[in-house]
Amino acid sequence: MNKLSIYPITLDGNDVYKKRLEIKEYFHNTYTLYEKVFEVLKDDDVFYKKSELTRHPMIFYFGHTATFFINKLINMKIITKRINPDFESIFAVGVDEMAWDDVDSKNYAWPKVDEVREYRDKVRELVDELIMSMPLALLITQDSPMWVVLMGIEHERIHIETSLVLHRQMPIEFVEEIEAFNICTHSGDAPKNTLVKIDAQHIKLGKDISHNLYGWDNEYGNYEEDVNEFQASKFLVSNGEFMEFVKSGAYEKEEYWDEEGREFLKKSEQKHPAFWIEENGEYKYRALSKVIDMPLNWPVEVNALEAEAFCRYKSKKENVLYSLPSETEYRAIYNHASLQDLPEFHESRANLNFYHYASSCPVDEFSFNGIYDVVGNVWQWSRTPMRGFDGFEVHEAYDDFSVPTFDDKHALILGSSWASSGNLIMKHSRYAFRKHFPQFAGFRYVISDTIRDIEVDIYESNELVSQYCEFQYGDNHFGVKNFAIEMAKIASKFSKNKIKALDLGCATGRASFELAKSFDEVEGIDFSVRFIGVGAKLKENGFVAFHSNEEGELVKNKKVTIKELGYESLKQKVSFWQGDACNLKPNFNSYDLVMATNLIDRLYNPRVFLDTIDKRLNDDGVLVIASPYTWQERSTKKEFWLGGYKDENGVEVKTIDNLKEILGEKFELIHLQDLEFVIKESARKYQHSISEVSVWKKK
Repeated sequence: MNKLSIYPITLDGNDVYKKRLEIKEYFHNTYTLYEKVFEVLKDDDVFYKKSELTRHPMIFYFGHTATFFINKLINMKIITKRINPDFESIFAVGVDEMAWDDVDSKNYAWPKVDEVREYRDKVRELVDELIMSMPLALLITQDSPMWVVLMGIEHERIHIETSLVLHRQMPIEFVEEIEAFNICTHSGDAPKNTLVKIDAQHIKLGKDISHNLYGWDNEYGNYEEDVNEFQASKFLVSNGEFMEFVKSGAYEKEEYWDEEGREFLKKSEQKHPAFWIEENGEYKYRALSKVIDMPLNWPVEVNALEAEAFCRYKSKKENVLYSLPSETEYRAIYNHASLQDLPEFHESRANLNFYHYASSCPVDEFSFNGIYDVVGNVWQWSRTPMRGFDGFEVHEAYDDFSVPTFDDKHALILGSSWASSGNLIMKHSRYAFRKHFPQFAGFRYVISDTIRDIEVDIYESNELVSQYCEFQYGDNHFGVKNFAIEMAKIASKFSKNKIKALDLGCATGRASFELAKSFDEVEGIDFSVRFIGVGAKLKENGFVAFHSNEEGELVKNKKVTIKELGYESLKQKVSFWQGDACNLKPNFNSYDLVMATNLIDRLYNPRVFLDTIDKRLNDDGVLVIASPYTWQERSTKKEFWLGGYKDENGVEVKTIDNLKEILGEKFELIHLQDLEFVIKESARKYQHSISEVSVWKKK
């Protein structure tokens, strides 16, 4: 057993102090294991290399998981002071090939590795202190401050595995073997794969909010389906079984690949799995830190497109329809195997959690009621795209964990790998990746009579996002003009130079497109990926579709196109990014206009924003602030309010007066006006509000 292996904690118990100690041990194990992963890199110079062009260099990932703790604790108002604002900006946002991902190295000034090590030590000390001192009741629920700490731990568990994938993609001369990650030493010929009958079942997916194990938001809710009897391969597809597909030239035969698969082949020019190395017509195998002879009886590691192509190849060859299993069929296999969830299931029974190896192992080593590797060894691609269950609700601390993957482009991976731990090895865990991503993932195939296309709801179904779509792209009400359009007009009117604009708090992006009528370049930034995803979809897909609430559960489906809006010729001027207005990345600068719309009364520390925004504006730049000044403690702690209270002398403090005092040294107030807006809640209920718009010219 690897000493780095540890089981995840439960959320219940009857001894709070003991639970604190359990969480602290779990945190330290996670943190130490993550740092151990980076010892695979041969020296500190390698931290600044990319193993994959569409990802950040390794230094980003080394800092990312520590800054995640601080950013989430700040955003949830559990702490108020940052450790290193610069780090907590540049290491904040990872990469999933979304339109708002930024992997351009010129936008980052990466720190020294030792500086990041020192930073990680400071974060460790802070989290230690919080674990032992923050309020704690058992059962730990999603509104507990300790949940945010557990979120940080489980987030780092994910990156333990995904960082190992990146390190394995690094050229072999840049990595080295370390004792903690010893690979399996035995292999042989591939066993002949056969089919196992899986009985028909009624499958229920999703878990209750009171479950005693940590979960991500996409795990909660409910989905039910009757699964007919089907057959599943006894083993995961091995390197040996996949070898026939490779040697047949299937990577060059378009008939086995769908449109996305053909595009992948064109871009990658792959002729075999990513972790195979061809030498003189023979294939070697790239393990984490060494190249070995091909282990034919280990599972092949491929992306979903390769797995699907193999199923088409095998279907044509045998005149039987093979496919990847669906999410519900995988659960039927899980039930057939009589598996128990944690903590009853012991890690020794499968190749997971680093318990046995730091690599795959033979596909016929771990049996579960006659079917092998139901969990562990490598993840298994499914044919099911990621989606939320009925009752899905975003967790406010991490609103961009699941929602961006509900796009019909991310396929679920099931069952965990040798490098999976924590939430990753739980029964209800749900993770998805783009189909061309390399992971520690392989597949098994099924013969099923229930293969069908999954209907994907193209409408924005999140209530708040839909409401803002209606607000920005829907109808006008009671004679009040579109707020986003009017804000853009005011901002453009007072801007002397019209080269580059920032729409801060852009929500679903309407004003960003409107500003592009006057400015050469517009960047829209919002803290919520759910919001910026709408503007990005309008730009990329040419339309926005959303539900407009009418009455109770009744909705009206609406769709607007970029052509109807008149933005088709403007879209190349506009880009959307996720960002924290109180801690923006350094590359967001050199603006002629910064427009902050209905933003300052929703910031966790608006003074930080106001004190630094001048540095992002050019000379003669203009700052436009609009706000109804709806100060509330769930957005901003009262100590950080800019107005809406009485001071120690009983004098009323108004926000505009504080704005004049704070901005007066660097800005001149050149315009002040009220601007109405109406937000539709339902066909018979509307919010009618008034923002005060102040226009400030940089001195």
